[in-house]
Amino acid sequence: MAVATVSTQSGAKPKRSRSQFAQAWRRYRRNYLAVGGLIWVIIFLIAGIIGPWIAPYSYSHTDFLNVNSPPTWQHIMGTDNLGHDMYSEILWSIRFALEIAFGATLVSFVIGIVLGLWAGMKGGIVDQIIMRLVDFMGAFPTFFFDLLLVVKFGRGMGPILMAIGITGWAGYARLIRGLVLSMRKGDMVEAATALGASQMHIARRYLLPNVMNQMAVSLAFGIPNDLTVMAGLSIVGMGLRPPMPSFGNLVAQAGSMMLGFPWMMYFPAGIFALTLLSYLFMADGLSEALNPRGGD
Repeated sequence: MAVATVSTQSGAKPKRSRSQFAQAWRRYRRNYLAVGGLIWVIIFLIAGIIGPWIAPYSYSHTDFLNVNSPPTWQHIMGTDNLGHDMYSEILWSIRFALEIAFGATLVSFVIGIVLGLWAGMKGGIVDQIIMRLVDFMGAFPTFFFDLLLVVKFGRGMGPILMAIGITGWAGYARLIRGLVLSMRKGDMVEAATALGASQMHIARRYLLPNVMNQMAVSLAFGIPNDLTVMAGLSIVGMGLRPPMPSFGNLVAQAGSMMLGFPWMMYFPAGIFALTLLSYLFMADGLSEALNPRGGD
């Protein structure tokens, strides 16, 4: 009986196609500012997670013998006018800032994605009502809305998180509604509709996976925005209650003492500004990597 054999070229290997993630990472790492921003964001996140354990003092610890002390080996970033260790306060500020900013961004994202999907899928009167709400949120100064909510519900972490979160959803809703409208007439969606698929199934199976790249970029830009809002509330005296530190509290406290004790301003303001820039560089690089405008 004849046996058929198939010969293969010696040493030949099937060519592997790179995953979308690998391609995106290749584009991302070409942007040195974005890579630098990512590194600093990772450091910032680690500091926020382990900060309370590596801080040499509690944020409420007071050293009355070293008030307004410049940086020393004992207090490497100096102390403030109450004798609080600035290094410890900054570590705790990072922790509180991350908790509030990430929580508020998540709240805004969930509200925005639900309303945006609903508006884009339903259309008609539902779309009109939701988009008028979006227009109102865009026209009304949301920072003052945040102030009103904080005055009403208090200056704790929970009320501040919710105040920032429920006023920041409009941008996410507008973005996802536009993306859904652009895909709703696509072949996949029309075929699924013709086969009797529910709108919930279509949204979960076809729409959401195709908008997550854009939503990831929007989230990356949203976090520094919420950090800025939180700092603004603290600067006007409506942020976290002392002795709980925040970047806004530290900068506001140092404003009237900067000439005599500049380290009280340099360290918190410098770290906060570098963090905002790093998030923006990272988000810009993410935008180029996930939505390339040119070739690979």
